[in-house]
Amino acid sequence: MNQVLFSPIAIAGLSHHTATVDMLEAFRFPDEEAFLRKAKDRFRGILLLQTCNRIEILAHGEASSLVSLLQEEGREDFSVLSGIDALRHLLELAAGMDSMIIGEDQIIGQLKTALDFARERGCASPVLELCVNKAVHAGIEVRKQTQINRGAVSIGSAAVLLAEEQLGSLEGKRILVVGSGEMGMLVAQALAAKQLTAIYVANRTYGRAEVLAKKIGGKAVRLDDLPRYMLLSDVVISCTSAPHPVIHCDDLKEIMRGRCWPLEGHPRPLILVDIAQPRDVEEGAEAIDGVHLFTIDSLRQINENTMNSRKSEAAKARAYLDDELAHFIRLLNGKAADDTLAILHTWAESIRTRERDRAISRIGTGDERTREIVDDLTRVLANKILSDVTFSIRLCAEEGDLDYAESLVAAITRGERLCFRNKE
Repeated sequence: MNQVLFSPIAIAGLSHHTATVDMLEAFRFPDEEAFLRKAKDRFRGILLLQTCNRIEILAHGEASSLVSLLQEEGREDFSVLSGIDALRHLLELAAGMDSMIIGEDQIIGQLKTALDFARERGCASPVLELCVNKAVHAGIEVRKQTQINRGAVSIGSAAVLLAEEQLGSLEGKRILVVGSGEMGMLVAQALAAKQLTAIYVANRTYGRAEVLAKKIGGKAVRLDDLPRYMLLSDVVISCTSAPHPVIHCDDLKEIMRGRCWPLEGHPRPLILVDIAQPRDVEEGAEAIDGVHLFTIDSLRQINENTMNSRKSEAAKARAYLDDELAHFIRLLNGKAADDTLAILHTWAESIRTRERDRAISRIGTGDERTREIVDDLTRVLANKILSDVTFSIRLCAEEGDLDYAESLVAAITRGERLCFRNKE
């Protein structure tokens, strides 16, 4: 099969591979809807994926146009992939092969959510939807056929492992989770298996904190009460979606003064794990006595350990994705034949309706039932006649020969000479 892609596909952005937390934060689009609205006029389809360790834009359009748009938006130092390379990256992304925590499952839901967001705003072209849905399907299947996610952890559960490493054990500890969204749920689920003295769940919406706390046997906390419960906790894991810090240095200084043991000059240590993007903990917190701050960058070592234990499964996963890529290209190229097929079917429909009307006219003023029968008959005949040639045209496109498909349609509809395929 010729390695050619007829639909222009491009992906641009940056991730944990080359970007620090600060770089990701600077690159992020705080108003996703405004960005899609601007991009919608330039691309047939556009999707924005923003997670705690990556920002990527998938476009049904030319890579050069995507680069221009991002530069206009003041974004720099991003990577760009187009065509088959973009498809390969999308498959690896959905399979968890490109994640900080190799094999993590959260990316599947994040891709679906990004597609839904784009679709609701009229930014998801049929080609873009096909790309994401195919990648999601491949991501699910690769996890079934390999053990790439066996023992895998999400960013949330990796944060729990990091806290456990710092304390030696979480048994008997008090943990505060700030944020009750998807990431907060992952953190809480990982904590629920530990022998903790208490789990506190804080959220801007108290009702959501109550729901999550009830699921894990914890206690819901109002965001205004954060300082009080930070004073009580051994570990704070923060993962809100707030656009600004929710844990401030002034509050932390006061909290750490309250954590000082009598007769000792230093406070009881407080482990802060900030896995939010943008960050939840105000800059400078790590300089406060007794505060041990960890961010997404701190989780890289956990990923390295996880990947080392799964090299053989990763090889199996890549072999599966190579096969899926070939199928992916065929699907997209087949989709590219739609415009060519539309010409054929429009031509056939014009003939069908003309001859239908002539037949009905010859019958005379037939009743409505007769008209329906003639209409159904001509429609069925046209579809039957076009069935095989439609299949052939789409097959030509799938195999990378759209020129021959277009030549075939021109020969049928305009009587042009058929350009024979090069069989070399």
